[in-house]
Amino acid sequence: MTADELVFFVNGKKVVEKNADPETTLLAYLRRKLGLSGTKLGCGEGGCGACTVMLSKYDRLQNKIIHFSANACLAPICSLHHVAVTTVEGIGSTKSRLHPVQERIAKSHGSQCGFCTPGMVMSMYTLLRNQSEPTVEEIENSFQGNLCRCTGYRPILQGFRTFARDGGCCGGNADNSNCCMNQKKDDTVTQSPCLFNPEEFMPLDPTQEPIFPPELLRLKDAPQKQLRFEGERVTWIQASTLKELLDLKAQHPEAKLVVGNTEIGIEMKFKKMLFPVIVSPAWIPELNLVEHGPEGISFGAACTLDSVEKTLKDAVAKLPAHQTEVFRGVLEQMRWFAGKQVKSVASIGGNIITASPISDLNPVFMASGAKLTIVSRGTRRTVPMDHTFFPGYRKTLLGPEEILLSIEIPYSREGEFFSAFKQASRRDDDIAKVTCGMRVLFQPGTTQVKELALCFGGMADRTISAFKTTRKQLSNFWNEKLLHEVCAGLAEELYLPHDAPGGMVDFRRTLTLSFFFKFYLTVLHKLGKDHPEDKCGKLDPTFASATFLFQKDPPANVQLFQEVPKGQSEEDTVGRPLPHLASAMQASGEAVYCDDIPRYENELSLRLVTSTLAHAKIKSIDISEAQKVPGFVCFISADDIPGSNTTGLGNDETIFAKDKVTCVGHIIGAVVTDTPEHAQRAAQGVKITYEELPAIISIEDAIKNNSFWGRELKIEKGDLKKGFSEADNVVSGEVYIGGQDHFYLETQCTIAVPKGEAGEMELFVSTQNTNKTQSFVANMLGVPANRIVVRVKRMGGGFGGKETRSTLVSTAVALAAYKTGCPVRCMLDRDEDMLITGGRHPFLGRYKVGFMKTGRIVALEVEHYSNAGNSVDLSRGVMERALLHMDNCYKIPNIRGIGRLCKTNLSSNTAFRGFGGPQGMLIAEHWMSEVAVTCGLPAEEVRRKNMYKEGDLTYFDQKLEGFTVPRCWDECLASSQFHARKSEVDKFNKENCWKKRGLCIIPTKFGISFLTPFLNQAGALIHVYTDGSVLLTHGGTEMGQGLHTKMVQVSCLWTVEACQTILKRLEPFKRKNPSGSWEDWVTAAYQDAVSLSATGFYKTPNVGYSFETNSGKPFHYFTYGVACSEVEIDCLTGDHKVRCLQNFSTKGGKEEKQLNYNTNQRQTLVGKIMPYIPAWETFFKGPESKNFRLLGPRRHCLNAIFAARNSQDLWKQVMPMPGEGLERLSRVVRGQVSRAGLFPASFQAPLWVAWCPWWKQYLSLGNGEAVCPRCPSALQVEGAFVQGLGLFTLEELHYSPEGNLLTRGPSTYKIPAFGNIPTEFRVSLLRDSPNKKAIYASKAVGEPPLFLAASIFFAIKDAIRAARAQHADNNTKALFQLDSPATPEKIRNACVDKFTTLSVTDVPGNYKPWSRRV
Repeated sequence: MTADELVFFVNGKKVVEKNADPETTLLAYLRRKLGLSGTKLGCGEGGCGACTVMLSKYDRLQNKIIHFSANACLAPICSLHHVAVTTVEGIGSTKSRLHPVQERIAKSHGSQCGFCTPGMVMSMYTLLRNQSEPTVEEIENSFQGNLCRCTGYRPILQGFRTFARDGGCCGGNADNSNCCMNQKKDDTVTQSPCLFNPEEFMPLDPTQEPIFPPELLRLKDAPQKQLRFEGERVTWIQASTLKELLDLKAQHPEAKLVVGNTEIGIEMKFKKMLFPVIVSPAWIPELNLVEHGPEGISFGAACTLDSVEKTLKDAVAKLPAHQTEVFRGVLEQMRWFAGKQVKSVASIGGNIITASPISDLNPVFMASGAKLTIVSRGTRRTVPMDHTFFPGYRKTLLGPEEILLSIEIPYSREGEFFSAFKQASRRDDDIAKVTCGMRVLFQPGTTQVKELALCFGGMADRTISAFKTTRKQLSNFWNEKLLHEVCAGLAEELYLPHDAPGGMVDFRRTLTLSFFFKFYLTVLHKLGKDHPEDKCGKLDPTFASATFLFQKDPPANVQLFQEVPKGQSEEDTVGRPLPHLASAMQASGEAVYCDDIPRYENELSLRLVTSTLAHAKIKSIDISEAQKVPGFVCFISADDIPGSNTTGLGNDETIFAKDKVTCVGHIIGAVVTDTPEHAQRAAQGVKITYEELPAIISIEDAIKNNSFWGRELKIEKGDLKKGFSEADNVVSGEVYIGGQDHFYLETQCTIAVPKGEAGEMELFVSTQNTNKTQSFVANMLGVPANRIVVRVKRMGGGFGGKETRSTLVSTAVALAAYKTGCPVRCMLDRDEDMLITGGRHPFLGRYKVGFMKTGRIVALEVEHYSNAGNSVDLSRGVMERALLHMDNCYKIPNIRGIGRLCKTNLSSNTAFRGFGGPQGMLIAEHWMSEVAVTCGLPAEEVRRKNMYKEGDLTYFDQKLEGFTVPRCWDECLASSQFHARKSEVDKFNKENCWKKRGLCIIPTKFGISFLTPFLNQAGALIHVYTDGSVLLTHGGTEMGQGLHTKMVQVSCLWTVEACQTILKRLEPFKRKNPSGSWEDWVTAAYQDAVSLSATGFYKTPNVGYSFETNSGKPFHYFTYGVACSEVEIDCLTGDHKVRCLQNFSTKGGKEEKQLNYNTNQRQTLVGKIMPYIPAWETFFKGPESKNFRLLGPRRHCLNAIFAARNSQDLWKQVMPMPGEGLERLSRVVRGQVSRAGLFPASFQAPLWVAWCPWWKQYLSLGNGEAVCPRCPSALQVEGAFVQGLGLFTLEELHYSPEGNLLTRGPSTYKIPAFGNIPTEFRVSLLRDSPNKKAIYASKAVGEPPLFLAASIFFAIKDAIRAARAQHADNNTKALFQLDSPATPEKIRNACVDKFTTLSVTDVPGNYKPWSRRV
């Protein structure tokens, strides 16, 4: 049959596609066919929101145009016939005018790396197209499907809240305890000026939005006809009538029906499934009808979940409460179901027929007694959605030719109660561990059970009903006897084997009992009275909070930092809140990332072929099936390498496995084809046979088998034996810290372009380490390094994950380009990236601590084990930093630390923000909390008692100078009202049995410098061009930390030596022509053959440490901070929320005289180059501003061009400041380009001054001065804290016993989302705490704040301890091990009670778990 033409509109332009392939997604079409690269690929499964677009169409049933957001990565282009698509490029640009949404996220500092920004913009834009004055709640809900790894979310929400009609944090009513209007004044800190002025924003004018295409509007009354699109492997048929659909189903009984493609799309991409015929029923009126009947509301099976949600909300608002019990249960599940992008396109029928065993809605529908109407050609039947509807895994009662026509959700009746529950790792957009619907109907006027339904997901291979348990309770009364019997019955009936898929067996079984207990209490609460004759139990007041549904107040946040000095020039941007220089381009989709570079004419695509076994010999590789894939070019392997196959920092890795693989994900080869889709199919066609070998997966395996990389690291001071002998108490134990995936939004990407001459090649790479990328490629190709040019414009996040592991991709792509002679591109899919590249090292700490009754520590011994993986990489450096932070902030006279790198068959772990410091300090705080409990003393008292003092020597003999932790501590205690809050927590815990609160204050001391001495160097190069513009080149890479922004702010300072050199050369020409312009002097110098280039260089002085001799100075200085967090946990489910966080940082400032000196000095130095730097407001005008633009770095360089502007007078007045040579420059280089996970060519990366807090979280930091309190580097403080929040409470990697990573994307691996940030988030920077060792007394803050999120971890542990104390009759111990992360599973299992004891699963000695810790 002849295929039809696909017609749709993109940003107002008509698109006619005559060869539409059903396997082509909108994202691929936008990026490759239309060249619209603003829409990003972040995960490919609809879980991150980076690909969000707005779809608009005329809805014939509603008779209006509707707008909704969607994930372009899942939307097949064939589903878009007569649909208008709006992308981020279609609403505004820096070339014309930014849309108010784009402007506000940029000016409110809501864009750092910028990769997620277009998706954020389009989610907000879509909301505004539907609701021009949304509420704060609607704004927050609109981002449930969007993720950000950089900002910590606060600035995004803060910027977009300016659109809210209820404004502010709670509508301006001050009725929320966290309202900004209720915040107490703190006279000890001068609050900063507003970071942005909402009055300066462009107003939103809904009348000026692009119109719906008139051509599509004219078609609204035209009859729809069946469409057919033929692809290489798949046929898509768009049915227009119910009869057509039933005929097609009879003709193609195996055909899949697709509405939103949110399930089938994932199965085809990630599960390697193929569906040759796909039928879309989305146009059929009968499948989109909503009918209000006498018994309930009927929804057509193609109704979107979003439309179902709206209908049920309207019904709840209009109908009597007793009729809407079921509706409210459905809405509760819908609240946490998914993001708007999914709910706007996914259908209610698809959710049912998918028959997922962990469906959120199917247990609710089953428990409610919903009815399903099923039709086929010639038949129609209505069936109850009961326990018989799902006969097996992913199966329903439907016959091959039948379809689901509609579902009727019933009204509830008098005396009927309904609840729905779901527990997941994260509230926003997460898959349930256990989900359920529960319903009870009482005999009229009594509490005698007439009907009882308890239905569960996550407890079997399908949705099930606890039929045996409920049947026994008919005619029983709703009292404690029934409660005990039901719990016992559920424990028996809902048994899970120890190796059940999904794991968490005890947790899931406990949840079923906890949910029923909540339901039992909820019903008691709703009954609202005490029935006589013990027919109904009385609700214990301390149990009442267990009935409350999970709620989170709108976040209220405060950031306090010291203002710039009075009289500071407006042109001097240092210390001012300068937005990220590329934020406007990032918000408009114009910022170019690696994969955004347009495709070359003859470009090819590469896909890696990786091992499926952890340890095995390679017996054979068969590529015959791969060669059959259209567009196949070649397969590359170790045999194709012209140079060396050896790679890695320790020369212990191979580019391609030759004879043996040592981890799942080990790269064996790669296929090269014409398109990424063909490359994926070809890679799947490569068949490899193995001879499996024994594998070492975990730290425990490595210890048992003595499998380590290198010798042990050891650091020791004092007399350990004597210390332990003198101690009053000795406590031993262990704690495990799980790994963490970097989850940068932009996955690893490389484009290699062979130049055809003498082995020359140019690579565009998303990497933090251009130096190693260059050298590794050169070594592999056997050419000198000068033949290889590596360019980095910007990265969509890095966090250390692109320091060394990016070379895995870049070397393979370079080889393919060498072999084919063509440009080759590879951007890893999210699942590949997570599997191959490794992450943060899991750690096991085994400690022995000796202490006095007063809580004073006298001896400590800790063995640190890290899971390094299958190569050394940076593992030694990570362990060294862990050992150098094993004290955190505490003085321990007798101490020994040992570190071992476990050699395992996992992908090599690598650098990650904090670089081992967080693991070492968490172990320290773990044993410190145990000491406090053992002594019976408040933890904050014991911590303070053991704290270092100014001038103390550490155990590695470094003197602590400017040690501001005690000041941070005291100010944090005061500003958080710690002691009053602690009393409130104690009071709450006494009054609430099943919810508990915890409070904890934690300090940090983080060393700043690379432990490898030669890395502590930096250089700069300045060129002055004859038109007066200046080119600044440095060795950093931009990955969201705002490196370019800080270079603009202080470039004159850290290139001062070079500036002075050039100025000196220009002096003769200035004297000859004193009235000339800057351009005249430069041109004259050039024509006189005077060099207009100069360099600057810096080496950090006196840094270098030896573990062998325990001598030397490992760190140039330390960054200090304190955080106080208050959390609340649900003891029945393991949920937690952070109520408040306070962060304090030693920010800086000086005594007045010194401050004034630096002000003058600053202005003078800025004057030297400020003619090239306009006032900070002009930076925001985007790339069209003649004053400033950014270029990508050549090799490892990042170029910034400053254009001259009104410079003559300033340059005439400039005189070099005495003593401002190389030393001053170096401080700025060091200060600006340090840490933050950056590791480019011998460079430190940027970090500044600022810190952050959590829910109730108060945080204080000792940080020097803020070079830019709100530039992206400073914003990293909040981002770092939220990333730490993920590390310690949320993000959990699961591995199979065979070493296969099971969590490979946002559906299974959960990073913090908008809903996870603290309810009250206060950040303060300590005044008057100068850092004499860095420019402007600043300090690095990209990494140090991350550990302060441990205050949340230990506040959770404090809350758990309160719960255990209340249930002491269950043999709970005062000391208990809580491993990191503190997930809902660990929290619930630690809250030992009568339900956990009923749910213990017997485990055989030789059992094989579903997953294991590594």
